[in-house]
Amino acid sequence: MVSLRFHPEPPTNGDAAGGTPAANPAPCLGGVPAPFTQPAQPDACPRLNLLLSYAGWQRDSWADRLPLLLEPMGVRALRAESGKEASDVIRSYPIHIAVVDLGLPLDPTPQASEEGGFRLLEILARLASPPPTVVVKRAATHRDESRELAAALRCGAFAVVERPRDVHGLETMLDVLRRALVRFYRGRWPGGLA
Repeated sequence: MVSLRFHPEPPTNGDAAGGTPAANPAPCLGGVPAPFTQPAQPDACPRLNLLLSYAGWQRDSWADRLPLLLEPMGVRALRAESGKEASDVIRSYPIHIAVVDLGLPLDPTPQASEEGGFRLLEILARLASPPPTVVVKRAATHRDESRELAAALRCGAFAVVERPRDVHGLETMLDVLRRALVRFYRGRWPGGLA
């Protein structure tokens, strides 16, 4: 069973999405093919910058597959495997949508035990134009899960999803990203033309 929680609708004025959306229509990320499916050029301005944080250790995980699915549509996935890496990415690129893994370590060193997922949510919420944020839950007890859900929504998360473990979980993530694009950017690409 998949559990999703969505944040309430944002205001409908142009300022809620961080400015005026670009003129390119957005694709349906979860089913219907995109109107433009050519690969993004390395030097071209991407249509969307996706901050993708991942705290797992598995090879060929959902965080490895997601960029491969989105790159042909002009989406640049910016990977971060620690809170510090995510902070560096945020300082270097405008972030249009963020995927925050709550199990993300704060520091990339192996002996670091402090978690950086909620700290990353706070950093994103303090940006001049905070991006919609999709939170990936940690495996936890029901009580911890309820607390994390409430805390993530208080930090402004758009959606809270379970960690994708199979194709269905990846499709759910794509659908949540599509919904964020439609809700926050009126179904238009927030970045430049690809």
